[in-house]
Formats: sequence, C-alpha cells, structure tokens
Amino acid sequence: MPFVRSKAQLELSRDQRETLARVAQSRTDQARRVERARLLLDLADQRTPNEIAAEHNIQPVKVYRLLNKALEIGPIAALDDLQRSGRPPQITADARAWITSIACQKPKDLGYSYELWTTRLLSQHVRKHAQEAGHPSVARIGSGTISRLLSEQDIKPHKVNYYLERRDPEFEEKMAQVLVVYQQVEWSFEEQGAHTREMVVVSYDEKPGIQAIGHTAPDLPPVAGHHATVQRDYEYVRYGTLSLLAGIDLLTGRVIGSVEDRHRSREFVSYLQKLDAAYVDTAKIQVILDNHSAHTSKETRAYLQTVPNRFEFVFTPKHASWLNIIETFFAKMTKSVLRHIRVSSKEELRERILKYLDEVNENPVPFRWRYKMESAARREQV
Repeated sequence: MPFVRSKAQLELSRDQRETLARVAQSRTDQARRVERARLLLDLADQRTPNEIAAEHNIQPVKVYRLLNKALEIGPIAALDDLQRSGRPPQITADARAWITSIACQKPKDLGYSYELWTTRLLSQHVRKHAQEAGHPSVARIGSGTISRLLSEQDIKPHKVNYYLERRDPEFEEKMAQVLVVYQQVEWSFEEQGAHTREMVVVSYDEKPGIQAIGHTAPDLPPVAGHHATVQRDYEYVRYGTLSLLAGIDLLTGRVIGSVEDRHRSREFVSYLQKLDAAYVDTAKIQVILDNHSAHTSKETRAYLQTVPNRFEFVFTPKHASWLNIIETFFAKMTKSVLRHIRVSSKEELRERILKYLDEVNENPVPFRWRYKMESAARREQV
C-alpha cells in the first residue's frame, strides 16, 4: 500500500468505536493492536497525526500509515498486520509424508541416543537430510512447522501410551476356570452359608518390595489455625524391604498372611504349610494364584507330593492380576496403611503389617466377585 499523507478524516460507527475502546483498554490483547486502537480513537476525535505522534512519542509517518490503512480497509481490520508480499513457502505432499514416516520411527533406529523424538531433534534431522532425500522444500524447516505438521496428522511421537499385549494363548480358558471357582463360591453362599468347610478357596499372591522407611526427624502433628496437616521432614532412612505373602479365604473373608524378607520357593512352601495347618484335614484347598516361578518350582512340587489331594492350584492367565481378588485387598492396604508409613526398623514394619492383618480378621468381610459371573455360570452348566 503506497504511503500518502492523507488529509481525510476518520469516522467511526458506534460499534466500531466500542470495539476499538475495548481493545485499547485490554490487558491481554497484543500490544500492537492496543496501540493501534488508541491511535485510531485519537484520529476519530479529529486530532491531527502530528499531534497524536507527539503525544505518543512516535514518528508521524506511523500515524499517517495507520490512517491510510484504516481508510482503505476499515478501522477494525487495520488493527491487524496485512499479509506480506511474496510467495509463501510450499511444503510438498511428498515432503510431508517423508517427515511423517520419520516421526513414526524411533530416533535410536536412526543413530541417535534418544528414545523418543523431540520437535527440535526431528527438525534438525529433517534439515540435515532433506536435500539428499529429495525434499528441498523442507531444507530450512523449523521446530514450529514440524509441530504443526505432526498436529495435522494427529501424531505425537514425543509421548507414550502404555498397553498390555495379551501373550497367553489360553487366556480365555484360564479366565473361565477362575470365574467358575468364583461362581462356586457364590453358590456356596446361597446354598450352605459362608461357614461351610466342605470347600476352601483362597485367593493368594505376594506383595514384594514393601519399604521400611524411617524418620530423620519426628513428625509434627496438625495445629489448629497454623498447620492443617501432619508436617514431615523430606529426608528419610531406608532399612530394607519385606514381602507379604497373603491369601483371602473367599468364604469367610479371613486373611492368612506371612511377612518374609523374600518370596522364594521356600517361603511359598512355608506359606502352604501354614494354610495346611489352618484347615481340617478333610478339606480340599483351592488356591487361586498367578504363574510366578516359585508356584511351579521343583521345591513346591516336591512339597505338594507330600500332601496329595490337599491343594488344587487354579492359575490366572498371564498379565491378568485383576482376576485375583487378593489384589483388591493389597490395593486397599496400600492406600490405608502403607502409603505414609514410617518405622524405626524392618522388624517394626513386620509387626505393624501383621497387626493390620489381625485387625482385618477381627471383623472379616468376604470379598465378592461380580464381573462376568453370568458367563462363568453358563460355562459351568455346559
């Protein structure tokens, strides 16, 4: 737009003046738009460009250019920059596809130390290899353009969403076996009551790595009007870890647990011996458990041969811990007891875990399974 020192007067409609006044008073709009709105309001008050320039400490030519722009395209449109001349750079479709294909690869597969792309690393790689790949249109591409192109394709190579691949070919069959056991427990409740000993079903698992963490300074209790929460020093002392081996009797809700330093085959066998001593000799004990190596080891099998027909293992599918009811108990225990626990030794941690099990067993509540029970019942009937 050629520059002419216009002598024409700027006239504003009521709506235009209100819009300009709103922009001129804005604290969040762009600074150049705010300045232009104030200059246009001054021009509409029939003040000369020279007077306005002197008041705002700017060059008069800037006011004249804004006046010409407002007279040509309108005062509201004049708030924004005009599109600059020149042909905008064009990114070819092949170049876009090439960038997308790179983004869908891992940087480490292309010789970098990175596991995931960043827009900066990706733009550097594109600029370095654009010419040799036959895509000169992106030889000077920046991180912002890379980000925009990936957004258009809905690709986020800098983020990770986790999933669990089903690796057990017998998943459905094993899940059905577990659900059938749960269905039998439900029928036992309905027909004989929860205290029958003709059937014992225990949901079992280990909770390893329970940390024994101690204070370096004592906790400070809440103080009304000053501290609403317990105050705790950030530093702590590690004393080691313990493993909880536990099972829930699904008919009574009683928890049978053992706290050990480790959870090897010998600890698992000791737990089975504890289960064996907890029930009458005539009862057959069904144990729902996962495929941990200790559950199928030579040491475990050797013990089971010494008590024939006493135990029946029902294995959950791989990566299906959610099928085991004991996980619900562990989750509750973690949130209510272990989350902020502080102890002076591993032995204190052991004692407090066992005390919690005793407290649970004072008023045991049977855990009930509901998910997909109807399908389990149909399988059992077939």
